[in-house]
Amino acid sequence: MPKLDQINSKILQELTRDGRISNLDLADRVGLSPSACLRRVQELERSGVIKGYRAVLDPAKLGIGFVAYMSVGLNLHTKAAQEAFETAVSRAPEVRECHNITGTVEYLLRVEAADLAAYKHFHTEVLGVLPQVNSITSYVVMGSPKDERA
Repeated sequence: MPKLDQINSKILQELTRDGRISNLDLADRVGLSPSACLRRVQELERSGVIKGYRAVLDPAKLGIGFVAYMSVGLNLHTKAAQEAFETAVSRAPEVRECHNITGTVEYLLRVEAADLAAYKHFHTEVLGVLPQVNSITSYVVMGSPKDERA
């Protein structure tokens, strides 16, 4: 694994901001020659520090007008119940993130839907019918002043 020195940290910061930056511009921003910069980026990729590159999409232009986080509690705390739940949510396109968490519930989901009616359908007809689900609490996103996911 490459050392995460100050230069590698700057490289990661710049690539997080713009994953399509040219190597020439990246090298200039971090104060390296283009060849040294490319070697560092390739090593960060090879070692798995950089797992991939993604496009940042505009939800509104994709017809997504409703975002909510949902906490989900299961009625059984077995490996089989968790695996069944995880399989079910992995098949639901509305679920953009699923995290197994600590606390009073087992999961935190990020759900995106076209509108409130579509969200209600997901809540009631998809998530609500899963036999493992004991409780659902919704947290509707009203705005995202900071969102660094990519």
